[in-house]
Amino acid sequence: MAIGPDLEIRYGMEVLHIADVYLPPSPSLGLVILLHGGFWRTKYDRTHLRPLARALAENGFSVALPEYRRIGDEGGGHPGTFDDIELAVAVLPRLVNALIPDVHRVARVAVVGHSAGGQLALWSQRARRSGGEVSRVVDRVVSLAGVLDMAEARRLHLSSDAVAELLNESAPGFCERLAAADPMRLAIPDHATTRTVLLHGTKDTAVPVDFSRAYAVRDASIEFHELPQAGHYELIDPQSDVFPVLLGVLQRS
Repeated sequence: MAIGPDLEIRYGMEVLHIADVYLPPSPSLGLVILLHGGFWRTKYDRTHLRPLARALAENGFSVALPEYRRIGDEGGGHPGTFDDIELAVAVLPRLVNALIPDVHRVARVAVVGHSAGGQLALWSQRARRSGGEVSRVVDRVVSLAGVLDMAEARRLHLSSDAVAELLNESAPGFCERLAAADPMRLAIPDHATTRTVLLHGTKDTAVPVDFSRAYAVRDASIEFHELPQAGHYELIDPQSDVFPVLLGVLQRS
């Protein structure tokens, strides 16, 4: 299976404001904006999600897989990483529709993120600014083994203190930055317009399943799939038993 994108587009002015675009073989079921993880660090880029992006396209979805500035990139970390995600989610639906054939144009949009990308996906759906493209409704947001409790991730020193590094713990205002970035402290997405879905494996040794368990109990509208025997990376492996679960979540009307 060829995993390279069908198109590569720019969504902003920074060097890393690029996105791979994958097109389905038939009219699209919707657009998936796929946010990669890697604990927000530059050594992990979007290429490790290309097999998943291709598999989603082969199952009927248009997919945009954006890159963004991370810890170690010029302008990465706080606030650049967050600025890039906000911009990508705001403008990619319009850009993809403008550049692709009519049969692949989409109205439905899902934001799917893995690991740190799960945190960014849910963060992107916090109370949206009024007016402009940022206020666009996303139909569903899906966290795959997301870092949904950043305060706890910091307490546990996950990935060699990635949260402290992302939010520059040594600088004044850290507690405020943490509160503004942590999905557990933010309002849940508006369930009247946006379905929130969590998938997490019970054997995950990178991001504890308790993060998703704790987030899921915040509201009855949150759909949680606890996956026995799945680890961290099965959730992005299109050959795993988890992939049909993700497809079902995205295909449901």
